[in-house]
This record gives sequence, C-alpha cells and structure tokens, in this order.
Amino acid sequence: MGATRSGHRAFDALRPVEVTTGFHRNAEGSVFYRAGGTVVLATASVEDTVPEFMRGRGRGWVTAEYQMHPRANPHRRENRDGRDRPLSGRAREIQRLVGRALRAGVNLDRLGERTVAIDCDVFEADGGTRTASVTAGWIAVALALATLRRRRLLEIPVLRDQIAAASVGHVGDRILLDLDYAEDSTARVDLNLVATDCGSIVEIQGTAEGEAIPRSELESLTDLALKGVAELCRIQRDALVGAGVDLGKVMIPRP
Repeated sequence: MGATRSGHRAFDALRPVEVTTGFHRNAEGSVFYRAGGTVVLATASVEDTVPEFMRGRGRGWVTAEYQMHPRANPHRRENRDGRDRPLSGRAREIQRLVGRALRAGVNLDRLGERTVAIDCDVFEADGGTRTASVTAGWIAVALALATLRRRRLLEIPVLRDQIAAASVGHVGDRILLDLDYAEDSTARVDLNLVATDCGSIVEIQGTAEGEAIPRSELESLTDLALKGVAELCRIQRDALVGAGVDLGKVMIPRP
C-alpha cells in the first residue's frame, strides 16, 4: 500500500506510539502515552475497598474516569467538566467503555476486595482518544499490579489477557487504520474495536454515515483493527519489559 496519508503512513499503519512508564510518581501504575498527536496520561490507583454492591463477595473491581484537558482541543480552550457544567455524555460513555474493556482483562476473583481506579486525562486530542485510553490504561493496570506484587500485597497473577483498542474507518475509497481527527471527521464509516492479544473481541463501536455497509466491509474493518491491536499489544509488552516488569508474575498462564 502506498504511503499517502499524513505523516507518510501506509493505510494499514498505526501512528507512531511513544510510551513513558512511571510518569506519575504517586500512582501505583502510570503511563504517559502518545499516539501521533493524541496524548493521554493514564494512572492506575489501588484502593483496599470495593463499591458497596461488591462488598463481601471476595472479588475486586476495576473502574475508570476520563477527562479532557481544557487545551486538548488545538483550536480553543474548553471549560473543564465538573466545574460550571456536568460531565459530558461523551466523557461518561468513554469512561464506561474504558472500565468495561479493562475489566475484561482482569480476573476479579484473584484481585481480592480491591478497586483499581484508572484515570485517563487527555492532554492533546487528534482522534482516537478512547482507543488510546484503553491501550494506555491496560499498561497502567499491569504496572499497578506489579507494584502490589513487589510490595508483597498480592501473591498471585491477576491479569488474564492483554487489552488494547484500535480505530479503523472508510475514508474516501480506502479503509484506514488508526484514524487521526481529519480522517475520522470525513469517514463514511468509523469503528473502534477493543480486543485481546489473541484476537478475541471485547467490544465493537461502529457507525455508517448516510449509507449502510455490506457485511464484507465490516469484516474487512474488523480484520484491520485486529491487526492494529496485535501491534499495540506488542508495544505494551515492550513497555512493561522496559519498566522491569516480569510478565509471568502478573499474567495468568494460559492453559
């Protein structure tokens, strides 16, 4: 495929990804994550309690919050949610997605009555903030669990799968991977996919604009998104190994 996209990317290529682990010193796990022009700080904090509806079950919980920095938008400053306006419906929807996605990668029975709270703060937005939040959030969770193991507060592996997310879209006459804002805003079809490193799908969010698409195109979009997820999972593993994490101590062995 030719390299005609911005940044000289091929149609099936991710934007350049940069991962800085341990960026936030107070959180049990943190990662400063850059995917092209989208920048997210994801932190994972561990609390020795669970929500009321989970108490007494011996199981843990994973939840997430998502916020845009006031100058995440390149054109103008936006007021913070929660000050003079409630949290937007979009932010609520994204943080629920992130929480659902990351719970799919954690064995809550092994976590014990603890909550892992992931905070995703978008510093700069150029498309794909929700997929970046999921992918960065999983790294932060893995780092937090490694911290618990190092402190001898958790004796068994808890993670059952790697979780990452990628966007795809039909732009012009091409199917593209990892859309930036300009591509996403003109896409005839756009889709966000959350999956595991072995290709099992956690969630698909997709919309056709103006005209329905055939099933064959949906399958092509899914296949390309899964290709992106596989590459992002490799980046996640490299980041954790670079941070000194022994994946065998945080990941449950597969049968």
